[in-house]
Amino acid sequence: MDKKAVLFLEDGRIFKGESFGAEGEAIGEVVFNTSMSGYQEILTDPSYKSQIITMTYPLIGNYGVNEDDNESGKVQTEGLVVREYSPFPSNWRCQKTLDQFLKEEGIVGIQGIDTRALTKHIRDAGAQQGIISTNDFDLKSLEGKVKKAPKLVGRNLVKEVTCSQNYEWKEGTFSLEENAEKQADQTGKRRQIAVYDFGVKRNILRELVDQNFDVLVVPASTTAEEILELRPGGIVLSNGPGDPAGVPDVVENIKKLIGKLPMLGICLGHQILALAMGGKTYKLKFGHRGGNQPVKDLSTGKISITSQNHGFCVDIESLDSDNISVTHINLNDQTVEGLQHNYLPIFSIQYHPEASPGPYDAAYIFKQFRQMMEQDNAKKN
Repeated sequence: MDKKAVLFLEDGRIFKGESFGAEGEAIGEVVFNTSMSGYQEILTDPSYKSQIITMTYPLIGNYGVNEDDNESGKVQTEGLVVREYSPFPSNWRCQKTLDQFLKEEGIVGIQGIDTRALTKHIRDAGAQQGIISTNDFDLKSLEGKVKKAPKLVGRNLVKEVTCSQNYEWKEGTFSLEENAEKQADQTGKRRQIAVYDFGVKRNILRELVDQNFDVLVVPASTTAEEILELRPGGIVLSNGPGDPAGVPDVVENIKKLIGKLPMLGICLGHQILALAMGGKTYKLKFGHRGGNQPVKDLSTGKISITSQNHGFCVDIESLDSDNISVTHINLNDQTVEGLQHNYLPIFSIQYHPEASPGPYDAAYIFKQFRQMMEQDNAKKN
């Protein structure tokens, strides 16, 4: 593994290292993730579409890759940057090395660079376009390729990761102790929900199954009329990649569903819901990505350590305070992490309650959604 590779950033900063994974070139927005583990879940999370991920933890690949931990059907990131790749994984669940996984998926990686310096640079200069190359080291050529590459702002990346047709999801979360799927909570009546697939992670679907939901996943283009014809008990707006303002058709569609059914928004779904309720969003300087983001619940004062992955945020000042309340804030920068409608059964969160990777402090959100649905159903009956 001594083949040269280079990472070239939009502002001219260069990092030289060694290639692993596939050979070739990868172009995308270069961001960093502070998780100590979970590289496989991160690579396969559709929210990372069109991004090159820098892992801040210095040793990556030491437990390998296994099929069960994929969060979608393929690697979604454009490229991977690490300080040191471990070619000798040790884990009883390991099926292949990270290098093999990236080669099979055609994903370019670079190792042997100072990821601490790169992370500090992104933190100071902001997330920006970059290119990893294993075959082109001409700086003028690399600069030209980066400048031609489309940026995230205003792009519709959801259409690249959403499903093409409706499908049912039946798998619950996996218990290592029992080496089997957990049994769903059978104490309440089973209810169908529709999950808008903006790039949904599998573990969101598993957590919903654990709450005794019949989960129907629908494409992002599904109209409000088509949703209502399905007669679900509630709607989940999933996570996904890119700029929420880049999917105006989706926003307009969600507007038509407000007040019709209980709704839960997660990450991009939270942002889309905020736009549908008249709010605005903006791009963060370098975003929140990792498994150690502290979030405060304003109603209880409780702090949860959360898993996050987003580069855009809801503008607090743009919200209609008569109808919408901020329920959670990020303690690092005071940005919005949760919203609820004051009169309708609607709430949303910016973080990832399903973790994978990360802590499960916020897993109660799925139970809270079911309780909200039950209360709404009781009022109607």
